[in-house]
Amino acid sequence: MKRVIATAAAATVAALLVVGCTPGSGGDAGSSDPKTFEFWSFTGINQKVDVDAYSKAHPDIKVKLTEVGSTTETAQALTTALAGGKVPDLVLIQGDDLPKFMQSPENFVDLSTLGADQKKGDYLDWVMNQSMTEDGKIIGIPTDVGGLAVAYRTDLFKAAGLPTDRDQVSKLWPTWDGFIDAGKKYVQATGKPFVDNTSTSVFFQAVNQGTERYYDANRQLSYDKNPQVKAAFDLALKVHASGITSKITSWSTGWTAGMSKGDFAVVSAPAWMLNAIRTNAPKTNGKWDVATIPGGSGNWGGSYLAIPKRAKNPKAAWDYIAEMQSPEGQLENFLSKGNLPTTPSVYTDPRLVGKTDPFFSDAPVGKIYTESVLGVKPFYIGPDDATIGSELINAIISVEQGKLPPAKRGTPR
Repeated sequence: MKRVIATAAAATVAALLVVGCTPGSGGDAGSSDPKTFEFWSFTGINQKVDVDAYSKAHPDIKVKLTEVGSTTETAQALTTALAGGKVPDLVLIQGDDLPKFMQSPENFVDLSTLGADQKKGDYLDWVMNQSMTEDGKIIGIPTDVGGLAVAYRTDLFKAAGLPTDRDQVSKLWPTWDGFIDAGKKYVQATGKPFVDNTSTSVFFQAVNQGTERYYDANRQLSYDKNPQVKAAFDLALKVHASGITSKITSWSTGWTAGMSKGDFAVVSAPAWMLNAIRTNAPKTNGKWDVATIPGGSGNWGGSYLAIPKRAKNPKAAWDYIAEMQSPEGQLENFLSKGNLPTTPSVYTDPRLVGKTDPFFSDAPVGKIYTESVLGVKPFYIGPDDATIGSELINAIISVEQGKLPPAKRGTPR
């Protein structure tokens, strides 16, 4: 497994070396106009909503938003820019990609010099600590966390003779074994798959529920001897063997279409996933609900805003961060887009606690997701986390697709 990961890492480096251009390559990405700043984001999270809200409140400020591509593509473009290309004034970095950039903090503005040291207490400690160096520099401000839950089709559950009330559904699976049992009952009643896949809906949920993932408490790689990783990997294989999955890879065309067609009844859904379901299956409005994740808590996702060292307008970028990622700003973001705040001071706010989602049968999403996050056991995320996670997920996908027999799966042991 180590060799596979090393090969993947080498391929990633090679890909970076052949990138021909990056956003803004036609000129300086940062702007010399103090009322204009360049902002790079990844796609799929509708960052334009935030930018439009900020521009409306500050009509004299111009934000040049570029949605670079996927989280990986955005990280690659930023890596190339930091190596000598044109950098933006502000960039959004996905949480699992951040540790790679934390290895070279000199490439970024220490946000404590702009006032972040006075605000770091506003955020969940375990989230904020990921963007701080050992000597106290602050490289990024967290924008959101995922929280874990399960989205399920009430109409399909009803047809299978399963309960549809979210509290009763949650009681079906206090553990992952309970989840498997519920899935078997569904398949037996309908002859159709229960869950979309094992790679992201099972393995990646379970591995994010532990106290240690791919690095140990001493920040040393430990994935190949960590019993929690092995247990999550073996759980995914167990779910696969149970015959309850549709074997449809997340974010594939079949997966997005399957949400509408009822090709699966269940998908593990961090807070931000609800928007993906709503976007990909608009005609299923009111047919979904949200239940507790097996195990009760966990987190998948989250991002950070950072300012490259060579940014032309770091002050304008910081003003944006300070306003949009304040506790009130994050609360408003949750109410408008569903991104779960990293600011615990708003977790008791009636607007968050009382937030329901009509698309998901008026599920109390504010309460469900904050309770999930508050139960998280923090673990260190290291520079190779994204690569290791991708390789383990790809191995499980290969098993699901029949390309890798389970007996030859190469578990991380």
